[in-house]
Amino acid sequence: MYKGSFINTYIFIFMMTLALTSCSEQSLPGSAVSKQAHANLGAYAAAISVDGRYSVVSSANQGVLLWDNHDQISRFQWYHTQNQQNLVHSVALSFDNQVAVTATDTEFALWDTQTGKNLGYYQVSKSTIRDIAVSNQGRYVLYGRADNIVVFVDLWEGRRLEFMGHSEKINSIALSPNGYFALTGGNDYSAYFWDTRSGQVLHRFNHPSRVTKVALDPEGRFAFTADSMKKASIWQLTTGDLVSQLQYIARQKIFSAVTFNQAGTLLATGTPNRMLTLWDVQSGEKVAIWQVEPREGSRPKSAVVFATAFVDNDTALISESSNGMLERFEREITP
Repeated sequence: MYKGSFINTYIFIFMMTLALTSCSEQSLPGSAVSKQAHANLGAYAAAISVDGRYSVVSSANQGVLLWDNHDQISRFQWYHTQNQQNLVHSVALSFDNQVAVTATDTEFALWDTQTGKNLGYYQVSKSTIRDIAVSNQGRYVLYGRADNIVVFVDLWEGRRLEFMGHSEKINSIALSPNGYFALTGGNDYSAYFWDTRSGQVLHRFNHPSRVTKVALDPEGRFAFTADSMKKASIWQLTTGDLVSQLQYIARQKIFSAVTFNQAGTLLATGTPNRMLTLWDVQSGEKVAIWQVEPREGSRPKSAVVFATAFVDNDTALISESSNGMLERFEREITP
């Protein structure tokens, strides 16, 4: 009797220790300190400017909205079709905040963020658009297609380049602010960093499963690539060397938003299951973690984090999610 009680007590203590250890490793997520509704019935896609000033939100019932986050006002409302049906699933903002790009499966449009005027509609005759990006001044547009091809277009001179390095469909792309360099990832387990002026591959980053998310540091220092299982890496762009791998214990982790801070010391990521996480670039260690609000009416309670940006000298993050809200998260700074 005594022996059995001892064993049961030991098992209980072991299980409690394991649970506490798991909690300490995961850390409890924080919540937003402020929220603002940007899409009444939720969003299909969103982007935030690097400085956090603007958000572009593809809404479920209000077309595409350009929000001024400083003044907390919706500046413009855009539609691709006259019947005001919104099929926009990919959006992006130029680094200089001058131009926004919006894309459906078969066309993309450019918009002047200062006047709200449309700068042109462009049809895609082959396959469908999977992801899109735009350079400063809206001169260059990059988009990835479902037929394995990445297209780079110089809208000012009419030059077009098709990058055919991938052997399976494209999942994620990124473009440098000046439009000279691209990072693309696909189902072929590879991400390519390449020169858009020549199509030459500068670095190839290999993964053990399909590459689902890529991002570029706007300052040209780092690249981020992540696959569908457990590998999320930060690379040095000049050499192609590995800087760090994000440290987490989940067997599978998908990223839906990635942003480097201006100093190149921190990385913010968002996921399809509401998580917003801050990482140390050099070590890959987790710095802080939060959860965005679940989308109203979702069962189970969920929300996809579409975009995030650093604000107030990196003391806070803002996010846009499928919940249709701009949320602000703050972290404690150790002296």
